Amino acid sequence: MGNLLENNFKGIQHVGIPVSNLSASVQFYNKLGFESVMEGQFDHNHEIGNVRMMKRTDAVIELFMLPKGQLKEIRKRKDGHIDHLAFDVSDVDKAFLDLKNAGFLISEKLPVSLTFWDKGCRYFTVVGPDQEKLEFNQIL
Repeated sequence: MGNLLENNFKGIQHVGIPVSNLSASVQFYNKLGFESVMEGQFDHNHEIGNVRMMKRTDAVIELFMLPKGQLKEIRKRKDGHIDHLAFDVSDVDKAFLDLKNAGFLISEKLPVSLTFWDKGCRYFTVVGPDQEKLEFNQIL
């Protein structure tokens, strides 16, 4: 198969953690030395959720809270709450085509644009053999 994403893979970008109380989680990670570097909103099943990116040195954690009516999805979990692992890529469109052509299961029809960060970002998600979510993300 060759070396997929050669010269396009930059490393782990962030780890996404669903939370039930965004303010409490931000305070918790602040105490660990993380600073809020980005906040935004996203659509989840036609309702608005909130996100905060927390950074300490090179480590970035995405804390996201689903809309109030959908919090039961998080509260019913009994074990780990890590939602996805995100990899930083130089060219999200090229990464999308490379992985699609290699037969990987991709959740989105095309890379998704979000208004996160100063100029936005684009991502897509690959589903692994145990349904784990691997996000490939380019900050614009």
